[in-house]
Amino acid sequence: MQKWSKHPAAAIKVAFVLFDQFSNMCLANCLEPMRAANTLAHQRVFDWSFLTLDGAAVHTSSGLPILPQGQLKDLEFVDYLFVLSSYQHRLHDDAKTRKALRNAAGQCKVMIGLDTAPWLMAAAELLEGRRATIHWDVLESFAEKFLSVDSVRHRVVKDGNRITCAGAMASFDLTRQIIQSHLGNSMVLDIDALMLRDDPFPALQNTQSQRAGTPLQRALAVMQNNIERPLTLSQITQKIACPPKTLERQFKAQLGASPGQAYRHIRLSVARQLVESTSLTMAEIALRCGYENQSALSRAFKRRFGASPSQIAQLGRAAIAQSHDKFF
Repeated sequence: MQKWSKHPAAAIKVAFVLFDQFSNMCLANCLEPMRAANTLAHQRVFDWSFLTLDGAAVHTSSGLPILPQGQLKDLEFVDYLFVLSSYQHRLHDDAKTRKALRNAAGQCKVMIGLDTAPWLMAAAELLEGRRATIHWDVLESFAEKFLSVDSVRHRVVKDGNRITCAGAMASFDLTRQIIQSHLGNSMVLDIDALMLRDDPFPALQNTQSQRAGTPLQRALAVMQNNIERPLTLSQITQKIACPPKTLERQFKAQLGASPGQAYRHIRLSVARQLVESTSLTMAEIALRCGYENQSALSRAFKRRFGASPSQIAQLGRAAIAQSHDKFF
């Protein structure tokens, strides 16, 4: 059964090794969900660093210069090592790169190849006998070059402690799954809302035969579109043409929560966002989030977040003031 909420005991260590002409969209689609998770968790759940082979600056494919924090050879043990190359990957494939990646493989729990980086990993013999994917533009030549790798046309492929990912949009899905595994479904539900993702929980589709628009996905979309005037479970199931018991089983099996628990979570997440980022009164926020009065919202808010709305608002103002002091 899926876990609704998880709490890692320690920060999850992540490193990105960047090769010149990498896709900054690919990097952003990994980094921004992690940053969002830290923001939403109100702690540094993911702790990342940027490295290059020699510690020198590299440029993205769009010309953005990136100054790393160190060399790959100085990598300290991490949970996830993301290897990112895009264009010019063949130029990066040399003896120095192969040796560096082989050494780095011993310094991480999981190595992830993004875009064309699986080529560099395969050249370093890090994908021997494994299933892997790569950016589909070079998949055919990849399959011809590395006969000991089972090359497949998938978006993301996991084989043991190696993960390969075909490109920028798939990178978001992969990172989302990583966040889900460490923080649970409640966190990715909030990230979906923050990133304006309109197909909730696509990562729960585990087979080719499953299609978008499952009852669970449709129910979550209905909930997100009905915050101010919450619907009953009966009304939701009527809208999505699904028996209530079937929907409840899907929520429990796939999210580890009941429909009501998920709905309250969505509404309270919106309430916290309004408390932290607007000057609306608590009475107004209560109405916008489907609570009959301010007291009802305050009780639910404190149970969820461990602090009252006024305390959360005060913390938010203090954080803004501290940020302002750093720059002025």
